Amino acid sequence: MSVDLTVIIPSYNTRALLRNCLESIYRYTDGISFEVVCVDGNSPDRSGEMVAEEFPEVILIRNASNESYARSVNKGIRLARGRYVCLLDSDTLLVENALAALVRFMDETPEAAVCGPKLLNPDGSIQHHIRSFATLGVFFLQTLNWHKLFPGSRVMNRYYNTDFDYSQAQAVESIGTSAYVIRRSTWETVGLMDEHFRWAMPDLAYNYTLHKLGYKLYYTPCTAVVHFGGQTASQDVLRALREQCEGLIDFSERYDYFGKSRFVKWLVRVGVRARYYSKILGYYLDSDKRVIKGPGAPSKEVAAQMRESRVKPSYSRHPEQVPVGSLSQSESDASVAP
Repeated sequence: MSVDLTVIIPSYNTRALLRNCLESIYRYTDGISFEVVCVDGNSPDRSGEMVAEEFPEVILIRNASNESYARSVNKGIRLARGRYVCLLDSDTLLVENALAALVRFMDETPEAAVCGPKLLNPDGSIQHHIRSFATLGVFFLQTLNWHKLFPGSRVMNRYYNTDFDYSQAQAVESIGTSAYVIRRSTWETVGLMDEHFRWAMPDLAYNYTLHKLGYKLYYTPCTAVVHFGGQTASQDVLRALREQCEGLIDFSERYDYFGKSRFVKWLVRVGVRARYYSKILGYYLDSDKRVIKGPGAPSKEVAAQMRESRVKPSYSRHPEQVPVGSLSQSESDASVAP
C-alpha cells in the first residue's frame, strides 16, 4: 500500500537531535499518510537503540558502519512506499505541519521534480541554502576568497544568491537537501544519489543532473523548518575539509562541471587544492572552526549557540504547542549534512 510521503532521516551520533526531530514529525504531521525511515550509522551514542525503544513505528535501518550520506539515503529510498520522499537531516525541527504543506505544494505543482522549504536558524533568521551553478570564473574567484575581499561583488552574490527573495516560490538551480522532497517519478527516471561521494557533493551532483536534464527544482515558502546545520562536518573539520577537496575534484572530473578539457580539469585540481590548503591554514589561525561559513551561513555567534548543550530555538509559529523539552539538546549532537 502506498503512502503520501516517506521521510528518510540519515543519522550518525545525533541521539538528542534525532529524538527532537522525530518528536516534532509525529507532533505536527497531520492530513497526510506517511512513514519514517531512519538510517543509523552504527552510532556510538546508541541512537539506534533510542529509535527502536521510543519510536517503534519508525522503520529503522542499522548500518554496520557510518556509511556515506548518499548510501544511507539511497537505502531509505529503495524501501520507500511514498508518492514522494523527503530527505530530512536529523538536526532539523518541525514547528508546524510542514510535511503536509510540502506534499500539497508538490501536488499543486506537477512540473516540480523536487522542492525544498524555507530553512531557519534557531533564532528565526533565514538560513541561505539556494545556490547557482558556478562558472569557471566564479570558481577561481571563490578560490581567491573574493567574497571575503569584496563582499559587495555582484558576480559572487549571484552565485551565493545573497539577494534571493525567500518570500516567493520559484524555480532555482540548486537547493540544499536538509529538507528535500523528491517526486517518485523523478528518482525512478533519473536514479538515486551518486554514492561515489561521501558527503560534500551528492546534493550538488543530484541538483546538477536534474538541471541538465531539464527537470524543475523549486524553492517554496509554503512552510519553514528549523535547521541547526553543518555540525557533523564540524566534529572533524580537517577530515571534512579533505573530503570536501576530494569531492569537488571528483565532481569536476565525473560531471565535466567546469568543462571537458583536460587542461581545465587540471586547473580545477590545482585551484581546489590551493583553496584546501588555505582553509587548513585558516583552520589553525581563525577562531571560527566551521567548515561551512560562506555568505548566507549562520553568523559565528549563532553557530556557537547551535553548539551549546541546551539550544532552545526562539522561532515558532505555534510556540504554545512546542514543549521546551523537545527543543533542547542535552548532549553534543551533530547532523549528517550533505
